[in-house]
Amino acid sequence: MKAIYAAPLQGYTEAAWRNAHSEVFGGVDAYYTPFVRLEKGSIRNKDRRELLPEQNKVNRLIPQVVASEAEEFDQLVRMVTALGYREIDLNMGCPFPLIANRGKGSGLLAFPDRIAGLLEVMTHWTEVRFTVKMRLGWKEADEWKNVLPLLNRSVVQEVVLHPRIGKQQYKGSVNQEEFRSFYEACELPLVYNGDLTEADAVRHLLDEYPRLKGVMLGRGLLADPSLAVALRTGVAMDRSCLYEKVYEMHRRIYAHYESVIEGGDAQLLQKMKTQWEYLLPDMDRKARKQILKSQSLERYLQGVREACRI
Repeated sequence: MKAIYAAPLQGYTEAAWRNAHSEVFGGVDAYYTPFVRLEKGSIRNKDRRELLPEQNKVNRLIPQVVASEAEEFDQLVRMVTALGYREIDLNMGCPFPLIANRGKGSGLLAFPDRIAGLLEVMTHWTEVRFTVKMRLGWKEADEWKNVLPLLNRSVVQEVVLHPRIGKQQYKGSVNQEEFRSFYEACELPLVYNGDLTEADAVRHLLDEYPRLKGVMLGRGLLADPSLAVALRTGVAMDRSCLYEKVYEMHRRIYAHYESVIEGGDAQLLQKMKTQWEYLLPDMDRKARKQILKSQSLERYLQGVREACRI
């Protein structure tokens, strides 16, 4: 079986989600953290806590960092490796304007000279395995043509490509024509990411592009946490079993945030509601509405039980 990775999504795939998914569903080879960045010369305390090895129970966790300058990137690598990690992913794919307009994430793709500087930093960290997650470009779908040659001759060991441009964010369709061109020109192990929501679609993609190392599942895995298992086994999980496992996964995530959130019930409630922005999109509409409209934890938990038929 090809590699299956869990994509990093800010606000969703934090340690609580990763641990619960790994324990209840599994099927994922590696989980990526939402990107870590410098603020006032250091990693935010919240992000540092998320990286602590004792907070993470998954078999393989790959921290992702976002930077636009060589010195900034080097500092991030130093801080992450100090926590014991020897795999680091460079984010060149974040589409959100607040990040991209600063020349970071997908915005970095418009500056090949800056990318060359970051790749040079990688050569100084011989004990670290570096990967890159990227898009086709920031404003244009052919910006990758100035970047891929740099990656092909770098120490980067793997590329994950989401075939949209940053300006699209998650709108419109992935660009399959441009992806094929990238696939043919890429000399590194390549992983596909973007709009993979069904097992059959993933299998079709892997048949069409046999040199792919694997796939990275993002919103599709948030919606159906059993997707990776279905790919592994070739069998879709029974709906009743899926709902039962979703309830158990939710229970673990709830217990985690209940123990660490200090802002009271309102903050805990708001945090838990985000789980349902993607989760089980085909569930009963009334049940989803009850969850999202809940004004108390008691009502929220009742809604979750009813939605999962517990």
